[in-house]
Amino acid sequence: MSDKKELSAEGRDQLLGTLKTRFEKNKSRHEGIKWADVLARLESKSGKLWSLDQMEQTEGEPDVIGFDPKTGEFIFCDCSPESPKGRRSLCYDRDAWNFRKENKPENTALDIAAEIGIEILNEEEYRHLQTLGKFDLKTSSWVETPADIRKLGGAVFCDRRYDTVFYYHNGAESYYAARGFRGTLRV
Repeated sequence: MSDKKELSAEGRDQLLGTLKTRFEKNKSRHEGIKWADVLARLESKSGKLWSLDQMEQTEGEPDVIGFDPKTGEFIFCDCSPESPKGRRSLCYDRDAWNFRKENKPENTALDIAAEIGIEILNEEEYRHLQTLGKFDLKTSSWVETPADIRKLGGAVFCDRRYDTVFYYHNGAESYYAARGFRGTLRV
């Protein structure tokens, strides 16, 4: 991932074109929301474009999934069919990574989320996403872990199997090629 936190004019235009195409193709994810309003917000909060681009570069396929009337923010979420390919094979957090004695993964879910400026989904957000489509049919995604579970060495993840959303546990230090994480960004 790049250290530069702003996009070139060409990169900005390309990202906005991708987001618009995805937005128009998946209207059921954001009924009642107009692209012109989203675009105006993106243009007024252009600092968020870098984070959206990082979501896109790691194959998260971000799309609008909601609007917060209290803050005026549009909520973008990773909507790739499976957990984003560029954010897999990660243990949960830095403490878990430090706990591993050997075969450490390259990074952690929480570190990458912070680096690219997004929030990892919590269980409620994950379940909401699943009402908008069928996601993680072959993969799984770390979700925000309650402090009491994390304190005991665990972490939680979700997936969808048998047309049901499952909420599971694992050691926070574990990592798998088919487990990544999904994030949200408020703009």
